[in-house]
Amino acid sequence: MDIPRIDIAPFLSGDESGKARVAAKVAASCRDIGFLVIRGHGMDQAGLQNAFALTRQFMDLARATKDQWHPTGISKQRGYHGFATRGLASTLDRDVPPDLRETVFLGPVDDHQAHFADLHEAEAAYWPNTIPTQPPGVDDALVAVYRDFERLSSDLLRIFAVALDLAEDHFADKIDRHFSILSCHHYPALLEPPKPGQLRTGAHTDFGAMTILAMTEATGGLEVRMPDGSWRGFQAGREELVVNLGDMMARWTNDKWLSTLHRVANPADLEDAMSRRQSIGYFMHPNFDAQIECLPTCLDPHATPRYAPITAGEHIAMKIAKSHET
Repeated sequence: MDIPRIDIAPFLSGDESGKARVAAKVAASCRDIGFLVIRGHGMDQAGLQNAFALTRQFMDLARATKDQWHPTGISKQRGYHGFATRGLASTLDRDVPPDLRETVFLGPVDDHQAHFADLHEAEAAYWPNTIPTQPPGVDDALVAVYRDFERLSSDLLRIFAVALDLAEDHFADKIDRHFSILSCHHYPALLEPPKPGQLRTGAHTDFGAMTILAMTEATGGLEVRMPDGSWRGFQAGREELVVNLGDMMARWTNDKWLSTLHRVANPADLEDAMSRRQSIGYFMHPNFDAQIECLPTCLDPHATPRYAPITAGEHIAMKIAKSHET
């Protein structure tokens, strides 16, 4: 079994037969693996490559300079976080060293704080951004990429809805005040051997509804835990994006769709200068108060849901609390 590669352009064109074909392929991928690679998605490739170039320049700055944009507010997923200061494997209660990467996070670009003013628990989810301004233009580039991923995630949820035998706009009123996260990860070439069990990114499942990922080519990359238990490494092409489901979509579908373990492996050769790697990912989190409960088309007759209802905000907060920071 391999990671399916699907052209979603026939769905986005509005052709009804094309919608059905794309939805069927996506449904099979989500059911069997929880990962797919898409093309025909309409992302601005020039804008994406510009964001890669500018964030690469930012990562080349001195650590003291980059730390100017380390967040001081209550939200952990904002601004710059230094190399090996966070670990994702801890979200699965695994005691391993921090991940071998550094990151710039962006939260929602639209300001929804007033809407959630009476819900104190939502404060961190809609906290203002701390966006780097060096090199010049990096802030505008990241906001533009966030907006492009935001549009694509809405399109993908329309495909998901059709694939789940729901109305195409089923998720629309659950994402109009989303708190999705853009993560710009940098995996530098390693200068010393990793600690035992330490990876570029430890094995984990994603928290939200879905993740959309763009990546540069390099050794030591993304690996997915396949249904037979093996780890499969793969690389998306320049105009392709990786899409994987998160724990929230698994809850929504009563585990009929998979939230799959994945990791970023270390390069086999520590001296490999070509192992420097970047990724820009968009982690789709619905509205903070959206109810995550079993979808009606995902419950078999006489069956009961596997999970109790929970809000999107409660679900994400529970996961982030386990993502330790050193």
